[in-house]
Amino acid sequence: MKPGKLSIDFLGQLLSKLDIHDPRVALGPKPGEDAALIDFGDRYLVTKTDPVTFATDLVGWYAVKVNANDIAVMGGTPKWMMATLLLPENITRRQVSRIFDQIAEACTGLGVSLVGGHTEVTYDLPRPIAVGVMLGEVAKDRVVLTSGARPGDAILLTKGIALEGTALLAREAGPALRKAGIATSTIRRAKDFLFEPGISVVKDAAVACRAVKVHAMHDPTEGGLATGLLEMASAGNVGIELDGDTVPVLPECEAFCRALGLDPLGLIASGALLAAVAPGDVRRLKAALAREGIAVFEVGRVTEASQGLRIRTAGRLRRLPLFRREELARFLGG
Repeated sequence: MKPGKLSIDFLGQLLSKLDIHDPRVALGPKPGEDAALIDFGDRYLVTKTDPVTFATDLVGWYAVKVNANDIAVMGGTPKWMMATLLLPENITRRQVSRIFDQIAEACTGLGVSLVGGHTEVTYDLPRPIAVGVMLGEVAKDRVVLTSGARPGDAILLTKGIALEGTALLAREAGPALRKAGIATSTIRRAKDFLFEPGISVVKDAAVACRAVKVHAMHDPTEGGLATGLLEMASAGNVGIELDGDTVPVLPECEAFCRALGLDPLGLIASGALLAAVAPGDVRRLKAALAREGIAVFEVGRVTEASQGLRIRTAGRLRRLPLFRREELARFLGG
């Protein structure tokens, strides 16, 4: 198999074989949902695990951020972190210390406590791999599910696409980008997208939940915006119509993708929060995010499931392109 996420259909087949016996599991593994929910009396424990295999110079920092995002889009607050570090044989003590420092710094910035984990030097690894486990909590009446989108809802997107993919291409594919004619200054600027505007959506999600009743939120990661919308539609049994002319593609992302033959819609896109809200709440949500300096764009609407996933560009309606393989993984994997 090639690098990247398993297809949503195959994953669904695998998960359908599971039988959860504990009645406290309010939400178990389900394609499209970002985390699990466990009943802890007056609130839910929100649980998530995610690995980091790219961004090797920031692998510890990255592991905290991406796992915290998936707690936040459930309406939860990230609280406790565990990390498993698999390290290559040629790593130095200084490099290991740097990874630990990154984890500690990222946790402190989010108010998260590092409570445990595991480290080992492992055979045949070309780079460090960090597997994060994030735990959080949410009041039962404040849970937001990916599956909550309703026909008629507006779909909003914060910041732009694809922050994460553009930053990773700048960090992992600099020589190829320079060979394709991309200026060194543009590549250097894009590297910092991990920090500014940043790949965290914790603040975006918290502001949204305080401002309006959010029906659904999702963190578009591997497979980019298109796969994020597919997961939202599949989880909620709805259709989605994307307004391609309003999707905020970052200029650097557009330039990189054009140079390397990639599609921005399929490029890993952490940092952009997807939210579905009632049309009457759009103005209030936009205003709340704007007050916090968070750019937001209305990029589509939720439709009936029979309409499928579509994109409208220049007045033309067609099927939304879907990606069997994540664009960054496709490029880096040859």
